[in-house]
Amino acid sequence: MIVQHDHRVPGGPRFRGLELAAGQSATFGRGTGGVPVDVPLGDPGVSRLAGRIRPVEDHWVISNLSRSATIVVENPEGAGEFVKVAPRRADMPVPFEFSRVVVPAARGPVSFLVFAPEHLYVDAGAADDGDDATTAAFPLDETSKYFRVLVALCEPRLLDASSVVIPSVPGIIERLGGRPTRPAVNFHIDYLARKKLRVKEPAGGAKADWQRAALVALALKFNLVREEHLELLPPRDGSPPCAPGPVRCTDEPAEGPRAT
Repeated sequence: MIVQHDHRVPGGPRFRGLELAAGQSATFGRGTGGVPVDVPLGDPGVSRLAGRIRPVEDHWVISNLSRSATIVVENPEGAGEFVKVAPRRADMPVPFEFSRVVVPAARGPVSFLVFAPEHLYVDAGAADDGDDATTAAFPLDETSKYFRVLVALCEPRLLDASSVVIPSVPGIIERLGGRPTRPAVNFHIDYLARKKLRVKEPAGGAKADWQRAALVALALKFNLVREEHLELLPPRDGSPPCAPGPVRCTDEPAEGPRAT
């Protein structure tokens, strides 16, 4: 599980992110010298020890350690879905693989992002008789933002198999309509490389773009990204924004938030 600030709180403590393995946990809150936290949220309205998160096999749980504040966990890639974590609620399972944890604060809500453990899926060829779940080799969610980043990376090779072009981060941002920020695209690329496709850095040193090149090579080698996936990208010619399907062309919710 990877944890990263959604945005840095002005004047708040520096946080470079962290990675948790099964059995580990991380606390979050305002923190003090006597009450250190793993994910600092520098706002006077946040409890010193606001909560705790913990990966458990193929999902994660959250505990709200505040006496009065309700924490909200949002699905940034859904249609506004969210769950509420009541004060003092312990080890509540979170169903979202990619989540934004929002904590009430004096200067406005503060938040951080959680990329959860990979979900398990039943083998499509298995009989419906209680067979054990099988972990997908490359568990990609085709409705996610990181998948669209991967499609944008693979687009030149899908259009021309002889192409050696590997899109740069600014090129990916432009291809996705200018909405993702540079840190967001870099994070998605790193997440794809380390967690989803698990590409390895070449021995003997590597070029700066080795992650992007390795992602393209592996995704096309195993048909993880195919020509039909290009319909997930914004059009180049002013035609309708995208083909019918579960992925929207903008990151705005299709409807107002709703609890799940």
